[in-house]
Amino acid sequence: MPDTSNLSDQSKTAPAQTPSVVDEQIDVTTQTLADILYLEKLLNKSQYDDIKVKSASKGVSEEAIIESMEVVSPAKLAEAKAKLLGIPFVDVVNASFSPEALGLVPRAVAERFSLIPFAYDDNTKTLSVAMANPVDLEAITFVREKTGLSIKSFAATPTEVVKEINQQYRQELVGEVGAAIKETEDVNKIKTVDTDQIAQLIKEAPIAKIVSTILEYAVTSRASDVHIEPQEDRVRVRYRIDGILYDRLSLPKAVQEAVISRIKILSEMKIDEHRSPQDGRFNFKVDQKEVDLRISVLPTVFGEKIVMRLLRKTGGIPGLAELGLAGFSEKVLEIAIQRPHGIIIVCGPTGSGKTTTLYSVLSKLNTTRVNISTLEDPVEYQIAGINQVQVNPAVGLTFAEGLRSFLRQDPNIILVGEIRDGETTELAIQAALTGHLVFSTLHTSSAAGALPRLLDLGAETFLLASTMNAVLAQRIVRKICPHCKVSYTPPPQMVEEMKVVLGKYFPPNLTDPKLYKGQGCEDCGKSGYMGRVGIFETLPITEKIASLILQHADSGAIEKEGRLEGMITMKQDGYIKVLNGITTIEEVLRVAQE
Repeated sequence: MPDTSNLSDQSKTAPAQTPSVVDEQIDVTTQTLADILYLEKLLNKSQYDDIKVKSASKGVSEEAIIESMEVVSPAKLAEAKAKLLGIPFVDVVNASFSPEALGLVPRAVAERFSLIPFAYDDNTKTLSVAMANPVDLEAITFVREKTGLSIKSFAATPTEVVKEINQQYRQELVGEVGAAIKETEDVNKIKTVDTDQIAQLIKEAPIAKIVSTILEYAVTSRASDVHIEPQEDRVRVRYRIDGILYDRLSLPKAVQEAVISRIKILSEMKIDEHRSPQDGRFNFKVDQKEVDLRISVLPTVFGEKIVMRLLRKTGGIPGLAELGLAGFSEKVLEIAIQRPHGIIIVCGPTGSGKTTTLYSVLSKLNTTRVNISTLEDPVEYQIAGINQVQVNPAVGLTFAEGLRSFLRQDPNIILVGEIRDGETTELAIQAALTGHLVFSTLHTSSAAGALPRLLDLGAETFLLASTMNAVLAQRIVRKICPHCKVSYTPPPQMVEEMKVVLGKYFPPNLTDPKLYKGQGCEDCGKSGYMGRVGIFETLPITEKIASLILQHADSGAIEKEGRLEGMITMKQDGYIKVLNGITTIEEVLRVAQE
């Protein structure tokens, strides 16, 4: 990026562009805003001609006319304007804001010039600033003189800049961490930090405050995981909220070792071990909300990366209806779990909520009249009245070995965290044959795919056909935020797609369907979503499906028979939830599209 003092020259002569569409009428050396939008197919020929005529006849800028016509989104208009000026564009909504950068420019200055700093490079003494008007030389000069730093300007959507000024300058996470970082400026003097120095450093209030603030934000923002990731020149902090990772904070490299060591000590790990992965856990409490944190440390080329999984102790385990299980799927599962013996499998990829569903079922079955034992890796939630065991391969306690021991513990119901090999498969079937109700999970994409997978693991066809009760497959979708939920009319092709997928389940009297989405508000962190719900498909093991197992049928044939017997697929269940205004079609396609 050239020095910002040349910005006035950049605004006079537009750089040559490489158009995505060749159009002989447009000279790339003298492009205007309308030209760029037209070449990028954001304007059609009629709109383009209309803008050109109005601009020439009224003597008004093309930008003003495009804004008044509302034919291009503000974000796309700002991007095109940046391209015209030869200035980089930044999406401030998804940018990672550095507390240091925000601390260098007061809010009053940011509001006066409609700009927001988001990154600071200490090596080059350069401050990166997102601006509604990136060629405002007065603003650039003012900020440069006030901070004494080189200013690198970025174009951004004006409305988003205003929103982020309000969001970032009031956000406790960035503000409190920024204040704590200022108190740790002496850390920069420590080039090689030994164990004694670290031990002293992590006891200091600023470092403790940084870690505490990061965790408090995680709890209040409903995050399930916190990622602290060392980069070459900074430390990135990301939060997984409703299944999606959001970049929320950027820490200076100078506090990296102290922050990591602080978390290691809280987790009772070795702070002088930097070459091997480590695991630990500790509890954290915010406003009567207690969370159990599982910590994983992994060495990377830029330092140790930390992932903290938050397991909430308060709030309880949700019921089946709260999970989103309804209709045919719920009915099949209810019948399957009432049987005194057999196998029930829950399928899905990592993070699809399988364990939560199994906990919900076990809570429903948990009475003083039954003995329930679980074998998990790891134990995520502790349930009163259930005997929970964590596998420990280091001492020989594997899923197979634990399951073998369980059978001598007089259980009624057994949960095996995952069926991974032939030995565990065989033992699970034997347990079901000897009168136990067995629950487990498999990593398959659909309910029908679980049966061929079990056969691949060495299960005998006749034993599998006689012991399986049901197979449940699931995914998790984000729910629309109730605070900013709005309706809209979907395009005809989308409605047709839903009719094809839903078939007989599409409401026959619904001629003008309305779908819903979240606009994005303060409550949902501008995402438009709040909370999550499952989409399910439950395959009942009927006589016909049992005969298909005996024939070694593939998953396609099993799914076809399941649908004939009433099974609703995950995609269908998702579309039903879309029509009911629970989630969006984009969410269903994100997790259930094959």
